[in-house]
Amino acid sequence: MASLRTLTVVRTAGSLARNLSRSASTKASSANSARSRAALLAGSAAAGLTGYGIYKSLSRTTQDDIAATVQAVVPSNTLAAASPPKSQDSVWSPGKDHAVYLWIHLKPEANLKEVAKVCSKLPKMVDTVVDPTMKDEDDEILAGVGFGPNFYAQVAGKTKKSFVYPHRKGALGDMPSSGGDVFIHAKSNQVSKLFELSQLFLRSLPKDSVQSSEDIYSFVYQNGRDLSGFIDGTENRADDEGRQEVAVEKETGGSYVITQKWIHDLNLINTEKPKNLEAWVGRERGDSTEISRKSITSHVARMTGGNGFQQPKPVEIVRQSMPFGSVSGEAGLFFIGYAADPYNFEFMLDRMVGAGGDRHSDDVMRLSKNVKGTYWYFPGEQELAKLA
Repeated sequence: MASLRTLTVVRTAGSLARNLSRSASTKASSANSARSRAALLAGSAAAGLTGYGIYKSLSRTTQDDIAATVQAVVPSNTLAAASPPKSQDSVWSPGKDHAVYLWIHLKPEANLKEVAKVCSKLPKMVDTVVDPTMKDEDDEILAGVGFGPNFYAQVAGKTKKSFVYPHRKGALGDMPSSGGDVFIHAKSNQVSKLFELSQLFLRSLPKDSVQSSEDIYSFVYQNGRDLSGFIDGTENRADDEGRQEVAVEKETGGSYVITQKWIHDLNLINTEKPKNLEAWVGRERGDSTEISRKSITSHVARMTGGNGFQQPKPVEIVRQSMPFGSVSGEAGLFFIGYAADPYNFEFMLDRMVGAGGDRHSDDVMRLSKNVKGTYWYFPGEQELAKLA
């Protein structure tokens, strides 16, 4: 069926081209009318291609081919007006076997405008590492770049919503505010591609602009489990449209992002009674079934705002968290989540440390220590391109 749908769209694009050509050959006295009809036709075609019918059912490669065909036929200003702002590739796309989290602090004297120009070229860097004409799902890279609030304000201005990450402290530990200027999140089934992309990006930055950087490479563990043995991301929306709704700011195509580095106490996890671990999390370890009677301090209760069974969630995020680490060193979870509004993160983090509420801390902090965290803004594709 995909080939039939593709043929239908190509025919539509061909028809559009012919109509535009005929409009261009009309007399000068009717030029304005012809342009109006062409714009209307172009808008209708673009809306049809980006809807939830033919276009959405095709593969990512076929979608890209169709988009290129339409852009060649329809004036770019007409296409942009008909389409909502697009987010970067990392924001709501499904996960891969591996991810890299590249956290960068710049020197005070760094040329921020030049750094921003390099960041705007991230999609081209991805194409350098993986030839876009040869890539497939096995070696493709889905990448995005985000910025700290101070950096973005200086190179692009204010975002629609404030995203400042405060230091938090609770009875079971701290959530330090680590700051940062630039952050890369990239996903691929081949970790070597992620390493290559990280190297290329850092080499491309202006000389002597980086104060410090940390690149963390993650992996899928036991078909989607955290190193604690619990299934991660149970509450994520399963469909593309749902994840976009949760993660993407409609007006800009941008997304607000939380990143946290958690170090697990694997000795405690491996020796503690399973029932105690499940009580702390609020779910059964085997199949992630929610425990009907759970403590108000369980992780599920903290995230939903109460310990009722299957209590409605007041906020949602798109989790992209993955395990990281080594047997001989530290290991844990790199927590990363996307949302259209940073308030969603604020609610969750406040609940974890009991801030401004019932003063209960999240029991999940008994088995893992938060050592690093901050917020970022991942601009939409159009916003990112303007930094060039």
